[in-house]
Amino acid sequence: MGTPDEYCKGRGRPKTLGDDTQRSTIVETSRRLFVQKGYGATTTEDIASACRISKQTLYRLFPSKPTLFAAVVEAGRPQWLEFPVPEDMPPQQALERIFRIDISDEEDRERLELARLRLTECPSHPDLHHLITEPVTNNPLAPLACWMKRQEELGRLRLLGDALSLARMLADMIFGAMVMNSFNDLRWPSGEARQTHIRNAISVFLHGVSAAPQSV
Repeated sequence: MGTPDEYCKGRGRPKTLGDDTQRSTIVETSRRLFVQKGYGATTTEDIASACRISKQTLYRLFPSKPTLFAAVVEAGRPQWLEFPVPEDMPPQQALERIFRIDISDEEDRERLELARLRLTECPSHPDLHHLITEPVTNNPLAPLACWMKRQEELGRLRLLGDALSLARMLADMIFGAMVMNSFNDLRWPSGEARQTHIRNAISVFLHGVSAAPQSV
């Protein structure tokens, strides 16, 4: 009977899967287990068994469970914001694309599951918060802040404050309701309802709700 690592070999192929392929498989499997069981209840034995690899291989690729959790979070980043976008696209349409207004229901469910996981597990596991709280240079909202600065340079936006703070404000407007509703098992009644929320949040951010322009 072969060793656990041999299950990662392709059928009839003499070599094991490459490290990059194994990493991707481990990250995806870990994400599924973390969502199903919770971070604390998921052991490295569970992950190795589900991936059909040895713990030695798992620890060679991911030295610790917190490191693996950080990799799961990193892999989920593209589900939240889309870059690049055409520079000549109007701000409303550009932000709709950036915030993935046309995301599928399945992918939206997956990203909300990961967001809930972070919010529920990090308070109980401070080492996770340390790993996913990153410096400004690697902030997931940094590309959005850079886009805002560029739009200001082009005369399309007038930023009232720090670009990164404004990027966080807009992200909270769009994603805050989505994530908190998901805790109560509330779902958008349709993809169109989710699109309307995203579109309206962006419009309020860009134009406000006042009937007349306000002096600053």
